[in-house]
Amino acid sequence: MKKIRVGIIFGGRSGEHEVSLHSAEAILRSIDRDKYDVIPIGITHEGKWLASKNAVAMLSAGEAIQKTLTAGEAIVLAAEPVAHGIVDVIFPVLHGTYGEDGTVQGLFELANLPYVGAGVLGSAVGMDKDVMKRLLRDASLPIVPYWSLLKSELDSFLRAHMNALPYPVFVKPANLGSSVGITKAHSPEELPAALQTAAEYDRKIVVERGIDAREIELSVLGNDVPIASIPGEIIPSREFYDYEAKYVDEDSRLLIPAPLSPEQVKEARRLAIAAFKILECSGMARVDLFLEKPTGKFYVNEINTLPGFTAISMYPKLWEASGIPYSALIDRLIALAIERHAEKNKLRTKY
Repeated sequence: MKKIRVGIIFGGRSGEHEVSLHSAEAILRSIDRDKYDVIPIGITHEGKWLASKNAVAMLSAGEAIQKTLTAGEAIVLAAEPVAHGIVDVIFPVLHGTYGEDGTVQGLFELANLPYVGAGVLGSAVGMDKDVMKRLLRDASLPIVPYWSLLKSELDSFLRAHMNALPYPVFVKPANLGSSVGITKAHSPEELPAALQTAAEYDRKIVVERGIDAREIELSVLGNDVPIASIPGEIIPSREFYDYEAKYVDEDSRLLIPAPLSPEQVKEARRLAIAAFKILECSGMARVDLFLEKPTGKFYVNEINTLPGFTAISMYPKLWEASGIPYSALIDRLIALAIERHAEKNKLRTKY
């Protein structure tokens, strides 16, 4: 039986470049080589595309992984629907901008290649926290009150809101993940610096009211009929689950399953699947919820359309606890990508 050629793309021009490398290492170690021929494709910080030997050299476990791969040269992926011969399906592991925001998904669409994860629209709205929250709000899903502004509006926003915001507030780049560039401002005096930090990473900024809440996460899997995993809970080692708490400190804890009542589990799953559908996602996503402590009310915080995929990341760990082990999860995601592509290719393109 002919093996499926899977191009695993990682790295990229993003503040989450290093996180992407760790995800790619885990997939390269765990993907079933009896089913798949693996073509690793690395994208440098500068945007250069590399294949095989040069790509794997980007990884900390590169030498060990390289022994299982065939050498290759630099890759060029033509943006035209021809028989590429390079890969049968793409597994992008590009967290953040230029990988999770619909840009590279547009290239795959032009090339008529199946790929894992959300399409152009779902990726774009999932990345933009402002647009995402607007769509969730318009669909009557509960979200925490927030404000959005452009980098050019910093001064006017401070004049209008600096002393009126319900502190504490979280200040975030609108288009980034892994808690990069996020600051918790406890008072008006801390707001200007928080806005400047966020503005270093994006031209649009989100300011969100802070609430006393538990952080609940669920993994979603599927295309038109998605399913949700059991919920997990984040117990951060710091005041909030920032980049250091996620990837540097070893004191943050993941509770799987989250200590919730059956009714709360049912509601969390309902919200996760609803958010997945409303935001036009497919393949996979991790949905992050807040469970407000004083009221017991759930809020949808955000969706992550290409979540961390290391062996200890929440997305695969939640599925493992729900009965789908890591290697089988990779199989399911590749199958979903091929299924969605085949369905789309049946559509008429001529009138």
